[in-house]
Amino acid sequence: MKSRLTAHILIFCLSWVAAFSLSAMESSKSDLHEASFYHQLENGFVQCVLCPRRCTISKGNRGFCGVRENQGGRLYSLVYGKPCSLHIDPIEKKPLFHFLPGSEAFSLATVGCNLKCKFCQNWQISQAAVEDVEAVSLTPEEVVRKVKASGAPVIAYTYTEPTIYYEYMYDIARLARAAGIKNVMHSAGFINEEPLRQLCPYLDAANIDVKGFNDRFYSEMTLGNLQDVLRTLKILKSEGVWLEITHLIIPGINDDPEETRKLCRWIKENLGPETPLHLSRFWPMYQLVHLSPTPVSTLQKARQIAQEEGLQYVYIGNVAGTEGEDTFCPKCKAKVIDRSGYVITAIHIVNGKCAFCGNKIEGVWNGNKYEEITNNQVTNSKQ
Repeated sequence: MKSRLTAHILIFCLSWVAAFSLSAMESSKSDLHEASFYHQLENGFVQCVLCPRRCTISKGNRGFCGVRENQGGRLYSLVYGKPCSLHIDPIEKKPLFHFLPGSEAFSLATVGCNLKCKFCQNWQISQAAVEDVEAVSLTPEEVVRKVKASGAPVIAYTYTEPTIYYEYMYDIARLARAAGIKNVMHSAGFINEEPLRQLCPYLDAANIDVKGFNDRFYSEMTLGNLQDVLRTLKILKSEGVWLEITHLIIPGINDDPEETRKLCRWIKENLGPETPLHLSRFWPMYQLVHLSPTPVSTLQKARQIAQEEGLQYVYIGNVAGTEGEDTFCPKCKAKVIDRSGYVITAIHIVNGKCAFCGNKIEGVWNGNKYEEITNNQVTNSKQ
């Protein structure tokens, strides 16, 4: 019988499937990886302390994320070494605009997530069960070898929530660091302090989603919590990880200009005005297909608000052909990075400074493919 059963078959075969699943789990236990950050409790229960949910899980059951399971009173990751998505992307797609521009990022993900965002763009894998998505077997050592063979200088943990495959990410990141490969992640930031701080020494950059700026939005639209995300941002900043923020603006849901203003003030006061902010356009998907795309005028107004509040690098995402794609010097206002989608057409940053006025442009520039290119050479290549 096929493992992927339709809903009406499941109604009649639930007990059979349960018995089969338990048998399969026991037989494949040697393939699993014991989880980090959990406590063993009485009567075979365990408590996962990786993320703020702190799930208490009985034997044979899984946590909220669907990929961490209690087997015999121990917690195991069901996705360690089992990525379901592998691609080489431009680093700008993460999006990271101030970290090795023009570089390629070897990107990977597994099934699962510890949030339930109604607007998730990768819901087919983030909200799926482990059994319902095909994955490949790839050890951390094999991942690093593949990255080295590809020539990509960066590994990106992305597409789904990297927190839920923490052990896999952590082991890859340590090997990658030893091999001279950078590590970046795109995350919702819903992670506890201890595991985050343990990861930070191997993490070079992060883009964190701030999905809204009030607790009600997080509760209703993501089943998460805003304060935990804000704490993550502060920790990353304090640990010296290069940080950028993405804020998806959904029409009629979180597009209040005053809320945008409050978010920008918080960023400036707690993270610094040099923190890049990506204001991303919503496209109808998953459980919000009844909504319209975000008007470009809404995004432009939000960008204006962010600039009024003193943020130096504010971008508009998912909209091609606007100046919101480009990087401008905060001092002389010259365009220092010219982008068209994910492609850089010109860059005017020399030794981390504006080529026109010498002002420092915040970011991580050393090692990008433009590092040795002079301003004149880049200008000529654009013509």
